[in-house]
Parts: sequence; structure tokens; C-alpha cells
Amino acid sequence: MQPEERQAKIEIYLQKAEFASLEELAKQVGASISTVRRDLAALEGGKTVRRTHGGARTLQPPRSDEFVFNVRDTHQVAEKEALGKACAALIEPGQNVIIDSGTTCFHVAEHLADKVAQIITNSLPVANLFSGSNRHEVHLSGGVIYPRLGTLVGPHAVDTFSRMHADVAILSGSGISADGIYNSHALIVDIQKAMMAGAAQVIFCLDHTKFGRRSTFFLCDFDHVDVVVTDPKAPAGLIAELRAKGISVVVAPA
Repeated sequence: MQPEERQAKIEIYLQKAEFASLEELAKQVGASISTVRRDLAALEGGKTVRRTHGGARTLQPPRSDEFVFNVRDTHQVAEKEALGKACAALIEPGQNVIIDSGTTCFHVAEHLADKVAQIITNSLPVANLFSGSNRHEVHLSGGVIYPRLGTLVGPHAVDTFSRMHADVAILSGSGISADGIYNSHALIVDIQKAMMAGAAQVIFCLDHTKFGRRSTFFLCDFDHVDVVVTDPKAPAGLIAELRAKGISVVVAPA
């Protein structure tokens, strides 16, 4: 692939994702990390891309709404609300909770106000939800703001979660299959791994549209998952496989 073609693909991908790690971009264009670094230097000279620690971000207006938090939160709203209630019901009063930045996790957070006192998150919408409360202690990770998702990403965010412990981590993903759970963004996967390592119990909230899907990046196998919360439309076969692996599957009421 010629440098111009590679750089065009990098620009298009960054337009969609806004942020990306070097590893993520290298995988997208089928090149080495050192080659991608050179491509990013060329793009930065053209004022379309800015290099960041370990990756890059676009400087151009977005071409797609796919990753925008408010847009994504209009998808499967009924299912997300049901999952939010069902997941919140699993949390014991007084537990400390890590909350992921996905829109489904935001719906969980909306039902936790009377249960938890301490929330650890990289989600600006979740932090804002509790910001006016006198009875909640909110720990917001460091990192670079991913504006269209309202998410903090990057090494500082990973470092925050690697130094903290919680009773429960509540996460989401973009795909779940028989071999494990996937997500669409490498920067988010890195943070989620640190979240999981710092929690005594790991819960994934995944609506039926995520079942049977493999997204771009593998997050984890089921050795690292305690509970999966889903809706009644999730395929019975895969639910049975998860239960056979020792995973507790909670099907939220319709």
C-alpha cells in the first residue's frame, strides 16, 4: 500500500473514531507501528491530525454520528433501561462501584443513587449525574477527553484504574460470542482491562444486539467475567453456553 493510500485510510478511520492508538491504526492499515508513526507525522504537517501519547486524534469535523454518546443512547433504549434496572438490583448497599463509559452503563448508574456511596468512572455523563449529590463520592479518572463520547481515555485513565479497587465493575462491550467479549476501540479496551483487574466482581451489560458479534478488538475471555445482564431477545443457545461456563446470566424483564 502506498503512503498516500495508508494516510487516507488513517484519516478516514480517525474521522470515525476521533481517537486511536498506534496499535489500532497499524491494524487498520496493515502496517508496522513505525510506519504509522511516519504517516502521522506527515498528516500532522497537513493540519488534519494531531499526534498524542501513544496514538493520534483528528482535527477535522466528524463525518459520522456512530460514536456520539447522545446518538448511541437512542439505540435500544427500552432494553438499556431494563438492563440498567436489572443490573442495579445486583448491587449491594454500600458497595464501591466502577462504572464504564458505555450508554448502557449510564442507565445502570441512574438506578444506583440510593445504593452506592462511591463511584469510580471515566465517564463524564456518569460523573455529572452524581456531581450535585452530597452523599456520593465520585472518583473521575485522569486522561484525555474523547469529546463526542464524554469519555476519558489514554495512559492516565488506565493508570487511575490500575491503582484503585472496587467491589464491582460494571462494563459494556460491542460484541459477545462463545469465545469472549469484544469492543470496537483499543483505547477503551485498555481501560476496561484495568477496570476488571481492580474489581472483585465483574458484570457486563449487553443487550441482544451484541450477541453473536465479534468487534474489532478482543477484550477478555469468560474467566474474567462473573455476570452477564441481557434482555429476553438474546439468543437462548449462547445464554446456555455462558451458563455452562459458570457465568451467571441475568435476563432483564421485558
